[in-house]
Amino acid sequence: MADLKSTFLDVYSILKSDLLQDPSFEFTHESRQWLERMLDYNVRGGKLNRGLSVVDSYKLLKQGQDLTEKETFLSCALGWCIEWLQAYFLVLDDIMDNSVTRRGQPCWFRKPKVGMIAINDGILLRNHIHRILKKHFREMPYYVDLVDLFNEVEFQTACGQMIDLITTFDGEKDLSKYSLQIHRRIVQYKTAYYSFYLPVACALLMAGENLENHTDVKTVLIDMGIYFQVQDDYLDCFADPETLGKIGTDIEDFKCSWLVVKALERCSEEQTKILYENYGKAEPSNVAKVKALYKELDLEKAFMEYEKESYEKLTKLIEAHQSKAIQAVLKSFLAKIYKRQK
Repeated sequence: MADLKSTFLDVYSILKSDLLQDPSFEFTHESRQWLERMLDYNVRGGKLNRGLSVVDSYKLLKQGQDLTEKETFLSCALGWCIEWLQAYFLVLDDIMDNSVTRRGQPCWFRKPKVGMIAINDGILLRNHIHRILKKHFREMPYYVDLVDLFNEVEFQTACGQMIDLITTFDGEKDLSKYSLQIHRRIVQYKTAYYSFYLPVACALLMAGENLENHTDVKTVLIDMGIYFQVQDDYLDCFADPETLGKIGTDIEDFKCSWLVVKALERCSEEQTKILYENYGKAEPSNVAKVKALYKELDLEKAFMEYEKESYEKLTKLIEAHQSKAIQAVLKSFLAKIYKRQK
């Protein structure tokens, strides 16, 4: 794994160097410095799980065959395209949510001299994906499918973000809009497609597969993505911020979180009143009342039960798949997220 990560990081350096020398733009020393600093802060700075999982998935699809140097480079490059996509979403998402920290450090837009320049940085990050694809994949038979895949997933994610933002619109805080169904729709589109389906779809395309023949794989990965986001919602409230790498603000931000939806299902009239009065308010005393209510409603236990059921359901679906190689890919994804702490 350490070897894979260092190879992966070497590929980042190559891709970054390509972008800093892109012939379509005449860089000044200052603009090149800015871009390099922005990329190192936002793209390289994450856990890299999504990107590395492209390489892992491709290896598993090759069923034990050693990857050639070219296959290793291309699978790493595709992994980095997902990391670039993630960076683009997060830079803009943090501005929209007015977040403070990300990955244990200040959000990019909160860095001195950055501010709203971060919006343009987000646009640049998005454009870089297609610069990378064009440079390294345009001779590949699956190039058009790759471009189509990235465009499709970006569109789905932006639509998920839209549902999230209009459901949590600051001017009209209305908890009656929130339900498990709405939560599932937001998560499916905002998180599951790009975090779970996209890495495996990239590996399948590299392996010469037609994605239309793998809709069952997509279904399992979307369900896994929903389980992952429910974990995220749980950790936002109950995990130690140091372990998590960020300060959870779902309560203050009036997020359509799995916890608030479950709370609404379980609340008595009196408890519903407490929730309505305190949810979505930034004052620590309001946040503390919501957290106390969550404890009272035993939402930690509800999450543990949900996690157990999800794991059993997903395992059953995976084991029913006819391809052992695809089973291995899906099992490796599930193993990475089951009972995670951050």
